[in-house]
Amino acid sequence: MYTNVESDLALNFIQYTGTNLFLTGKAGTGKTTFLKKLKELSPKRMIVVAPTGVAAINAGGVTIHSFFQLPFGPYIPNNNGNTNQQQNKFSKEKINIIRSLDLLVIDEISMVRADLLDAVSDILRRFKDHNKPFGGIQLLLIGDIQQLAPVIKEEEWNLLKEHYASTFFFDSKALAESNYLCIELTHVYRQDDDTFIQLLNNIRENHFDDNTLNLLNQRYIPNFQPKDKDGYITLTTHNYLAQQINNKKLDELPGQLYTFTAEIKDDFPAYSYPTEETLELKCGAQVMFVKNDSSTGRRYYNGKIGKIVFINNNKIIVSDESGHEINVEKEKWNNIIYTIDNESKEITETISGTFCQYPLKTAWAITIHKSQGLTFEHAIIDAGAAFSHGQVYVALSRCKALEGVVLSNPITRNGIINDYRIQDFISSINQKRPDNKQFQEAQRNYFLKLATELFLFGSIQLRLQYASQVIFHYLQKLYPELCNLYATTKEQFRTNVTEVGERFRQQLTRLISEYPNNYQENKIIQERIQKGIAYFIDENTKYSVPLLKASHIEVDNKEARKSITRAVDSLAEEFRIKIQTLKACQDEFSVIRYLTAKAKASMEQTSRITRKKSEKVSLKEDESTVNTTDIKNATLYFQLQKWRKEKAAAKELPVYTILQQKAIIGISNVLPSSNKELLSIPGIGKKIIEVYGDELLKIVSQYK
Repeated sequence: MYTNVESDLALNFIQYTGTNLFLTGKAGTGKTTFLKKLKELSPKRMIVVAPTGVAAINAGGVTIHSFFQLPFGPYIPNNNGNTNQQQNKFSKEKINIIRSLDLLVIDEISMVRADLLDAVSDILRRFKDHNKPFGGIQLLLIGDIQQLAPVIKEEEWNLLKEHYASTFFFDSKALAESNYLCIELTHVYRQDDDTFIQLLNNIRENHFDDNTLNLLNQRYIPNFQPKDKDGYITLTTHNYLAQQINNKKLDELPGQLYTFTAEIKDDFPAYSYPTEETLELKCGAQVMFVKNDSSTGRRYYNGKIGKIVFINNNKIIVSDESGHEINVEKEKWNNIIYTIDNESKEITETISGTFCQYPLKTAWAITIHKSQGLTFEHAIIDAGAAFSHGQVYVALSRCKALEGVVLSNPITRNGIINDYRIQDFISSINQKRPDNKQFQEAQRNYFLKLATELFLFGSIQLRLQYASQVIFHYLQKLYPELCNLYATTKEQFRTNVTEVGERFRQQLTRLISEYPNNYQENKIIQERIQKGIAYFIDENTKYSVPLLKASHIEVDNKEARKSITRAVDSLAEEFRIKIQTLKACQDEFSVIRYLTAKAKASMEQTSRITRKKSEKVSLKEDESTVNTTDIKNATLYFQLQKWRKEKAAAKELPVYTILQQKAIIGISNVLPSSNKELLSIPGIGKKIIEVYGDELLKIVSQYK
């Protein structure tokens, strides 16, 4: 049995490193099989996207445009993601998926335009790492650049050509900033004829010499009329040509025309339909299966040609090229969306809609574009009107053998459209091909990156610095002790956590370098990590709990309240994610354990202590969380808060027009027993004493 070394190496790179990878290979080398295997095996949190609806359904993913909510027009780079579509709000679940993502897989990358790839990068930057292309998410790009090229209208290219050298994905600005390797699958599974394989290679690599041209054109058979039993399918360049052939052939057949309407439930967009919504068939029609057999018999596959030998309103029997009769049942296709499982917090594929229909379509002809990924025994190739790079190669490479190919027109050199930019790109990626030694190094670097990232506290330090500035700006007079607490905590956290964390990271880096071969299971390394985790959990808890508890204060000014809420909530979120991730790795550190813990922490709701449903009540206190650094008599304070709220409700006025927050704090701390003492408190004037003085003194007296 053949062992696919390149496939195994690619799988290892995706599983155990953070390396970006372009997985390529000739037609029929198993790229689709690789993706299915990756989805089955990888523990990483991934989504799969593709440029077209049919490609997305085949890959078990979603379209790029639908997942990232992108318009179909051109995307102008360097505009900081400001498109009308991107200004639309992403759902909370979509944001959670992006923030917790480890791996983005883009299938059929040859058809993805450079500007579309940059649009994806800008969205990922928005919700992940702002400073890295694609937000720092690992990329797996799958496809053959020698196959179908991206489609662009002339007016769109006129807008983009000043920004891009070409429309090909490899000219994406974000990809140019990314380090990526290339692995090419070389073993051809579709063809086993060495002569045909070499012919395809010559076309693919632009080595189209006279021998290749002569050998290929031996398959030109003028006025070829195939026998029905041979199951020839015509591959043509344009959809209208394929449709004309199919309609004409169907009309020529005698007998009754049967119509089968697909059963479509919930959300299944028309551009993703795998076959006709209204399928018209007759006995004798040549058909192609458009899905792999879901039964255990595996009687047919996507692209298999056959002929209908029996049909009525409830039954279809198809005879394949070997004469085997297949009783065809309706199949179901799922349109999936990515969601977060509430319990496991894993990214899951949720079915948003289904399409149920017989897995057939009339198949005397099909476009070359729609044939990508399919395999045929016999094909008539009408590529005389080829208009883009890769069309002739894609058409020829669908066939298992040269003997199964018939050319309806001779192939000329001009018909083989090759783009010099693709040849330049292929030459450049030869230097990006890794070996096992590079894999070992990348795997060690990935482990080191994540292990040291666990002890990186710079983001908390920045949030702490910002919150301290905001608190001081708005509250230096109202809550001076809280301002002092923030200033003190900021400096102590820098000394005892951030700087200690940096030194610990350096020690861990040296330690891992001492054990280059068994660093993952090494007891010394694991014990050192566990000791570090225990220390930093204690330190982060020691600083975060009292600080966040003291931050629950009442603020009358709306602008101040919004700014303080935002700063404190962001700080609390950083503390929570870090502490939760540290705790998850207490028993053992591993790449998968860390990635899973960090993703779950990133998706969970912010602590209810710091995030409420409305900004107006976001910092509202209760007696268990009152800021005792500036408020000495909490019970009296809450009684005054309650009194103020009731007065404001009765008069239908804002609470601060009854009594300012600074006055409530002053009364709680001073415990005045006379109007004179009341008047000495900031925020209380003669009018307040005249209207509410007696009531306030009574509340204080009762408290005493």
